[in-house]
Amino acid sequence: MDTSIFRHFFTFVILCLAQALVLNHINLYGCATPLMYIYFIMLFRRGFPRWAVLLWSFFMGLCIDVFSNTPGVAAASATFLGFLQPYLLEIFTPRESPEDLLPTMRSLGTVRFINYTIICTLVYILVFFSIEAFNFFNWQQWLLNIGGSTLLTAVLILVVENVRKR
Repeated sequence: MDTSIFRHFFTFVILCLAQALVLNHINLYGCATPLMYIYFIMLFRRGFPRWAVLLWSFFMGLCIDVFSNTPGVAAASATFLGFLQPYLLEIFTPRESPEDLLPTMRSLGTVRFINYTIICTLVYILVFFSIEAFNFFNWQQWLLNIGGSTLLTAVLILVVENVRKR
């Protein structure tokens, strides 16, 4: 049997537990919360079936919603990112790359992977905090949450990817 399913499931469980037990309790200056679980959605291979990306993304968001008490916010945001992930990956993939390319810092290159990480993180967090706020009454706090969480999450993803690379 293919070991990639077990690897995806293991990554799913580790990131879900890390988010629920540790990262949900971090809120720097009231505006920066790390949402590390989107790294799971970013790691789908280039030729991975789109329906499977959507299902994995939805279930990741659903698990985070259950542990974080954010009814439907993470599931909707994760499903949206899962929908966009193949298209975003295609933008940053070199032309001569294989069809089953795994998006890592080594395969995409450092600059492309950093840009891919920032765009995916920004899209997810923009949708997440827009759904969570559901209004723009306090737009300064909304912008602070988006900027701080995007920066913190992107830095954490790049640190984890750098450690995984070695």
